[in-house]
Amino acid sequence: MRASLAGALLTLLLVAAFLAGRFAATPEPAPPAALPPGPASLEPEESRTIAVFRAARDSVVAITTRTRVVDPFTRRTGETPLGSGSGFLWDAAGHVVTNDHVIQRASRAVVQLADGRSLEARVIGRDPTHDLAVLRIEGQDLPAPLPRPEAGEGLEVGQSVLAIGNPFGLDWTLTTGIVSALDRELPGDGGRAIRGLIQTDAAINPGNSGGPLLDARGRLVGVNTAIFSPSGASAGIGFAVPVATVARVVPQLIETGRYSPPSLGLGFDARINAAVNRQGLSGALVLEVAPGSQAARAGVEPARVARGRLLPGDVVVAIDGTPVENLDDLLALVDRRRAGEAVTVTLSRGGRLREVELELIEGR
Repeated sequence: MRASLAGALLTLLLVAAFLAGRFAATPEPAPPAALPPGPASLEPEESRTIAVFRAARDSVVAITTRTRVVDPFTRRTGETPLGSGSGFLWDAAGHVVTNDHVIQRASRAVVQLADGRSLEARVIGRDPTHDLAVLRIEGQDLPAPLPRPEAGEGLEVGQSVLAIGNPFGLDWTLTTGIVSALDRELPGDGGRAIRGLIQTDAAINPGNSGGPLLDARGRLVGVNTAIFSPSGASAGIGFAVPVATVARVVPQLIETGRYSPPSLGLGFDARINAAVNRQGLSGALVLEVAPGSQAARAGVEPARVARGRLLPGDVVVAIDGTPVENLDDLLALVDRRRAGEAVTVTLSRGGRLREVELELIEGR
């Protein structure tokens, strides 16, 4: 009897459990997972990069060059494409800065603006020693020039930079990177080194030459000029002429068509100096002192020739305490200054050192 009652109770419990599950409220479905951020959701750094590019794009130009050729049989002249590069607006007068090697050997240059206009360009000035050149275009509603940092603001290794140019003809291309190193040196025109260059890992390829290197605020910090690459394409090592050099050279190119660095008022000769350096004499050998000049009044004596032998006079061995090993060192140190500045020149004569103060004069 008890067993039958227990079985009946168990059956009732199972039926109740079945009916409770059958008629219970259906649970609400789980909300769908959040979608990943869309294109409108940008990180602050991305937004800043986009803003810099949009603000600077119109000030960057594409440059194509042509050269005049003569048919050897008919003697008729014509033009053939020479190359391409980049540049940017320097001022409101339509001056465009680029690399000297972009327009080298060109008989004609055409500047293309971001709005699609193509304008004939006239060469205003060239400076092969810094690989810089200035063109000029004329037209209505030209883009604004790129902003520049305040004088004295320097770059730091690790600082973010952006390069805009036309690599391989792919117009208005943006690449980003950092300042990898400062004060680099590359061989330049005529064997004289280009010094003080910025090294960056922002991708720079053929066609980027002459384009701007910008800081994170969109200010011009350099002019892209060269790459170091066994293959000829970007290998993460690019170089740019710093804006301080550009700001020193470009105004002279606009005014006179050429760049003349300031001078100590002394005469030197590259070949003779190289020869005496090979003989173990460090420094820059003075070969000429203008009579009545500041250097003459300071007692600077040039080398002289006696009985077929060169007898050294004064040798410049330092400028403001920075050692001068050869003539290139001296020219690079003076080139960073401006006419009117005074410098302390350390001279060596017969093994004895002395210092004189000379004011830099306008170069010729």
